[in-house]
Amino acid sequence: MNNNDKYYLDIGNAKDTLLKGNDKLIYRSLEILPGFLSWGTIILAIIGSKFWPVATAYFIIIFDFYWFIKAVYLAVHQKVSVRQMKEAMEIDWLERLKNLPESKVSPILKEKNWLNFYHLVILPFANEGWPIVKHTLEVFSQIDYPKEKIIIALGGEETNKKNAEEIVERAKKEFGNDFFQLITSIHPKGIENELAGKGSNETWITKQARGKIKSLNIPEEMIIVSVSDIDTEIYPQYFACLTYHYLTAKNPLRSSFQPSPLFNNNIWDAPAISRVASLSSSFWHMIEEERPEHSATFSSQAMGLKPLVEMNYWNVKNVSEDSRIFFKAFFYFDGRYQIVPIFYPVSMDANLDKTFWRTMKNVYLQQRRWGWGAENIPYVIFASLKNKKIKIRERLRYSFNQLEGFWSWATNSIIIFMLGWLPLILGGEKFNQTVLSYNLPRLTRLIMIFAMIGIISSAYYTVKIIPSRPINRYRKKYLIMILQWLIIPISLIVFGAIPALESQTRLMLGKYMGFWNTPKYRK
Repeated sequence: MNNNDKYYLDIGNAKDTLLKGNDKLIYRSLEILPGFLSWGTIILAIIGSKFWPVATAYFIIIFDFYWFIKAVYLAVHQKVSVRQMKEAMEIDWLERLKNLPESKVSPILKEKNWLNFYHLVILPFANEGWPIVKHTLEVFSQIDYPKEKIIIALGGEETNKKNAEEIVERAKKEFGNDFFQLITSIHPKGIENELAGKGSNETWITKQARGKIKSLNIPEEMIIVSVSDIDTEIYPQYFACLTYHYLTAKNPLRSSFQPSPLFNNNIWDAPAISRVASLSSSFWHMIEEERPEHSATFSSQAMGLKPLVEMNYWNVKNVSEDSRIFFKAFFYFDGRYQIVPIFYPVSMDANLDKTFWRTMKNVYLQQRRWGWGAENIPYVIFASLKNKKIKIRERLRYSFNQLEGFWSWATNSIIIFMLGWLPLILGGEKFNQTVLSYNLPRLTRLIMIFAMIGIISSAYYTVKIIPSRPINRYRKKYLIMILQWLIIPISLIVFGAIPALESQTRLMLGKYMGFWNTPKYRK
């Protein structure tokens, strides 16, 4: 295949020099689309409440009912995903690997013995201090898996060169003998056509590691690449579980493997708003694991080194590298690529800083960065227009899922909790004398009460997925963990819809965001 045929896979944004002529105009139009739809929905709801209050009131009632159905649907998937995660943690995956018959290993793989596979773990960092990095390496050194099959690739940034040099030296000194290899690197700043961020650092680290792997004469087909945030803690049998799913996947060389992302490292220390935002994210991505055909990869994930090299690594020009890599693979391999959920958890930090208000600021900025994932909408739609080898049904599904997902994120909570009353306020005396105006708040309230099944479900499963209460926390903290879900309307609007709207507005106006690195702080 001529790689020039798929130049669009490396596009960063509409200003990218890879885009020429009409392509640049089309891509720019697609960048405007998410914000246009979200703002259009909100503005139309406001105008409609003034000039067409009856039609708007019916729309709100129908929308509220739709949200109730969606809440029930998601609650069912939430229950199943939590159960599957709990079941996965009870399995002795290492024992399963040892007893895995060759007949169950994917025929795509030439090698059938799990002991001949290596794990390359990519750990990029930027401003994090040695205590965070040290703790992560300690956790990786305590896994229930042969550590002679683990290659750690730790990479800092030249933008914080002193910190990076200190950490890589201490890592080599304290953990150099704990793994098969501990490879370190410092990602140079100012590389042309790169956005300084996680994707470019991951690509740099992996290229350095690949050189070392070549010198060791290990075939690329035998390397499973895992990438994680530097605060990620894995559970003891994570690599055994991952290896099992890799070997038994239908086509492991055309698959990404997605664990369940939790934010449990400091969940008992984080304030309620931060906990709700983090737990909401965990539940959402666990639900997405239940329906991988709707989702993209997120945060920690794994794939074979061979396909990663074939597609030229991560995109180095965008912020949302964790999800973009899946779409890049999907279009590079002409739709023959999938996500395999493994339902085994990894744990990261919830947002926490030295003061409450700094924590709130960080929660907002993190949500805004995640909301910037809307940059994948023009990417996916544009790639769908270019790659005609993929079934149109598949292209439409991913395009619609991305567009609908980010539209819902930016608008739904505002419609439910803020705009639902506008026809009564703006509809005028004539509308307020109708039976519909009398029933609107009552119907809306009734539907929303039933829709609280989502809040009740989240409160219940919070206790199921968080770690045990630390000895320095009172028992009543469990009650607070449940009652915190009462602030979900505030969280959904202030730390959900608004940062998502800001991201889409920036994309619409061509005010492209850089990579914001979440500060890490632990008590």
